[in-house]
Amino acid sequence: MAEPTLSRKQEHEERRAAALAMGGPKKLEQRRAEGKLNARERIALLLDPGTFRESGLFTTSAVDADRDKTPADGKVTGTGEVAGRRAAVIAYDFTVKGSSSSPVSNKKMSHFKELVVQVGMPLVYLSESTGVRMPDAMGGTGMGAANSKKRFLRQRESPWASAAFGYCFGSAAWHTVSADFAVFRKGSVLAVSSPGLVSRATGQHVDAQELGGWKVHAEVTGYADAVADTDEEAIELIRRFLSYLPSHNGETPPVAPIPSGSGERAAELNDIVPQARTQTYDVRKVIEIVADTGSVFPIKARYGKSLETSLVRIGGQSVGIIANNPMFKGGALDGPACDKATSFLVLCDSYNIPVVFLVDQPGFLIGLEAERNKIAGKVINWMNALSLVTVPKIAVTLRKNYGQAYINMGGGLTADTTAGWWSTEVSFMDPTSAVSVVHGVDAESDPELYAQRLAEMAKGTTAYDVARVFGVEQVIDPAETRDFILGALKDHYRARTNGIGEHLLRAWPTSY
Repeated sequence: MAEPTLSRKQEHEERRAAALAMGGPKKLEQRRAEGKLNARERIALLLDPGTFRESGLFTTSAVDADRDKTPADGKVTGTGEVAGRRAAVIAYDFTVKGSSSSPVSNKKMSHFKELVVQVGMPLVYLSESTGVRMPDAMGGTGMGAANSKKRFLRQRESPWASAAFGYCFGSAAWHTVSADFAVFRKGSVLAVSSPGLVSRATGQHVDAQELGGWKVHAEVTGYADAVADTDEEAIELIRRFLSYLPSHNGETPPVAPIPSGSGERAAELNDIVPQARTQTYDVRKVIEIVADTGSVFPIKARYGKSLETSLVRIGGQSVGIIANNPMFKGGALDGPACDKATSFLVLCDSYNIPVVFLVDQPGFLIGLEAERNKIAGKVINWMNALSLVTVPKIAVTLRKNYGQAYINMGGGLTADTTAGWWSTEVSFMDPTSAVSVVHGVDAESDPELYAQRLAEMAKGTTAYDVARVFGVEQVIDPAETRDFILGALKDHYRARTNGIGEHLLRAWPTSY
């Protein structure tokens, strides 16, 4: 007896159910047991409820043998809303052949890369992949058929964010390091090749975490802008990051309500920052007071710790803070701090976010290690990037401000408006070091002569000396810092362009 023919509706529902089943109940249950969310659960957390519009549900591998084994071809893609604003999402489904990439899934991803540029909305990658799917890519036909002319082009027309959840090889790695914001869940591994392949190539056992674990990227490479304990936390960090940014570079970021209590702790700044330049403090406490209450969002907090970079809101407006932190290396700027500053300037300038410098630094870190790590080139990269920034730049000196770093941190007319606390001290070099360099004396060998020479070197270094030649526009009480910034934001708003910058840094390398 012949099998009854399925109606078109029945066939459609069967195909749809098969695609939604992803890698099947066994693999999905295994992930639950390991405490990992699947691709669709991650999307549900990222997007506002009921807003996901999937595209490409019925795609599969173009290899006939894998047609029934590759629902959605391992990538769940579509659009929805994040806090009421449209966004596109690409979620890697690890239950389907390790979410390995094929020409079909690459075609899906390329579609959304192009879409977000055309319509102006953020793109979010929820990344976890074993890399390229070998049977699809092997041989001359596999490689020769590739079309990568613009696959890795980033001109920052709209924001990209990525979360690395587990193994991230191949495109999952490329998209993560290309993103404007990358969060790594603890336990994740991002590398060019898997530990197994590296071990076979080198003949040595390679530990996955040592190769490209989350801690390596948070503390050594700086690719991790944030670290999360769980999938849920990682996705919430992406939602929060996007709240500071516009949907595209042709508009300004959304303005948020100003929380009650914002600015009320201003007087505490006189107590937090010690008068003596050699005493340390945590500049993050300063940032918390200057910013709107609860609005501080650190970027690369574990990397280049002598420099703090944070997205904040001041008066409800998104602002980027670059601040020296004397708690680490006395606030001296090393190679990682230079890279961190440059990357942050690119982010802010690309998305119309004003930049505020909070300055208290003894200069750039010098020595054999610094030179071998290309500190000179990193300093000038930062300087070059700063020269190309067209969003408002505001610089406030808190205490010491020495050497070339004076320029990099907004001095020498590189900022649009400047102020110095009355505790400001500016010079080419710390006077104590200058005495040794110029006169060859120190406090131990000749205390009396040292004191005399130090007094000479310390002359003309106060905030009022800098203000005398219009090196700063205002000398202020520390408690006035927030008000100064609010006034500067109003004065330097680009009214002729509705707050939109020129985006001269839009094509700056995403990772270097």
